[in-house]
Amino acid sequence: MTGFGKSETQVLNKKMTVEIRTLNSKNIDLNFRVPHVFRELEPQMRTFLNKQLTRGKIDVSVYVEGNSNQNSNLLNKEVIDNYIAQLKGIHDGDTTELLKMALRLPDTLKTEKEDLKEEEKDALLEVFSSALKNVNEYRRNEGAALGKDFIERLNIINNLLKEVITIDPERKEKISVKLKTALDQLEIDIDQNRMEQELIYYLEKYDITEEKVRLANHLNYFEEIMAQENPNGKKLGFIAQEMGREINTIGSKANHSGLQKIVVQMKDELEKIKEQLLNVL
Repeated sequence: MTGFGKSETQVLNKKMTVEIRTLNSKNIDLNFRVPHVFRELEPQMRTFLNKQLTRGKIDVSVYVEGNSNQNSNLLNKEVIDNYIAQLKGIHDGDTTELLKMALRLPDTLKTEKEDLKEEEKDALLEVFSSALKNVNEYRRNEGAALGKDFIERLNIINNLLKEVITIDPERKEKISVKLKTALDQLEIDIDQNRMEQELIYYLEKYDITEEKVRLANHLNYFEEIMAQENPNGKKLGFIAQEMGREINTIGSKANHSGLQKIVVQMKDELEKIKEQLLNVL
């Protein structure tokens, strides 16, 4: 499910900003962009994310402005003095020129790293937690909108199913009449008992009672799973597949133009549900 959260804070003359973006994915895929000096906190943030967000493509960006805790390069005076002394032993030149030559030689700069202060660590973890809270709020709001859309489409399919139930007796009667008329036109003697047996067998092949019942159950189960608090996107996807199977079977058995039109409408609504399910955890 898509989501976005941002939070920032000020500590020790530094501005810390955390942005978290999420996209739907079958598995959890974490991508962190954290300044080098704060890398030691990344495992802790990853663990916290794994507990809060079950799956999705998640990008975390941490920005720190005015950060004095950057690696700083300092002149290595002892090494430079040693270089100059050696150079003077070779050639008694101008000190300024010898200094320029010495600075081009290895190890004339040394890197010093200032340790993170506890206040900075606590501040970053707090602003990270706040950004994550905003992501979850964003996703809850989007989930509520998706849930409303699902209910509307489920109601449409349910109403279409009621139409199917209404016209089904008429459909069966038309199929029966059509068969009897075709047999009468053959102008041959027919064993009535055998004809009735064959007619019953033929009508059973076009019977959609079980499909109607199963589809109604799937619609109810879909709503029931939606009401649960835990992540249920995969389960809803499976239910939608089962709904599709029942609708397709009704369509293959229809042999009735009105029923086939209803099946097309059902499929259209179900496809819209499946598209939106890609955004559900």
